[in-house]
Amino acid sequence: MDQRIINLFDEYTHSPLTRKEFMERLMKITGGAALATAALAVLEPGYANAATVPVQAGNLTEETVSWPGDGTTMQGYLVHPKGKKKRGAVVVIHENRGLTPHIKDVTRRVAQAGYLALGVDALSQFGGTPTDEDQGRTLIGQLDAQKTLNNYLAALTYLRQRPDSNGKTGCVGFCWGGAMANRLALSDPKLNAAVAYYGTQPKDADVSQIKAHLMLHYAALDERVNAGAAAYEAALKAANAKYQQFMYEGVNHAFNNDSSPARYNAEAAKLAWERTLGLFKKELS
Repeated sequence: MDQRIINLFDEYTHSPLTRKEFMERLMKITGGAALATAALAVLEPGYANAATVPVQAGNLTEETVSWPGDGTTMQGYLVHPKGKKKRGAVVVIHENRGLTPHIKDVTRRVAQAGYLALGVDALSQFGGTPTDEDQGRTLIGQLDAQKTLNNYLAALTYLRQRPDSNGKTGCVGFCWGGAMANRLALSDPKLNAAVAYYGTQPKDADVSQIKAHLMLHYAALDERVNAGAAAYEAALKAANAKYQQFMYEGVNHAFNNDSSPARYNAEAAKLAWERTLGLFKKELS
């Protein structure tokens, strides 16, 4: 697909660009409404075709849980292997459209690997993630940044206090969630592991506060997010932080999202996921 189309879609999903404006610009690139519609079909999520761990998988337990947040009651999708074994726990942090079916599937993938996996719904205060992704993106923009961070910190506390937790915690986030994973690493000294997929970096932050083992996944074609990568890495090095940084050549932002065929890259996604699970095995077992 023309890289200009992918860049435009990235702008649409990360800035206040209306759908009308997006479609008008998309038609200019493609040359007409029919081709624009065809391009959009492979850009927008197709959740049913991308699910890798089925709902109600026989070896997993799934439930909706809640915990006290900052001025609200938070809700999440908790999945874990059946049995009484104490396990490491992972907060799964969604993109800027909420707790979508794709992120729920990622939560099941983490659980399938042997962990307590909690997909937090950052939009709990609005009644939960809407089915309309544009509406979800709008609501994300209305969240208070500090309260939202506090709500995720509370999720980590909730997991540590569960009787089926071994007390070790990690997080993995994508896009908006990748930025949140970086913030959690800065804000929670008890966090053992944090994985950020194409997440923007915290600015002017004292990275010496990071105690977690940090893993950063970047897409080489993702100019918007990568703009801050070098400075962040320099700060991490100067602070002697424990981190790993990977750049995946020739792939786009959201390369792990297998519900979006135009940006998904199977090879990069597989390698990044293997590295992610390797980190969790090392730090959360």
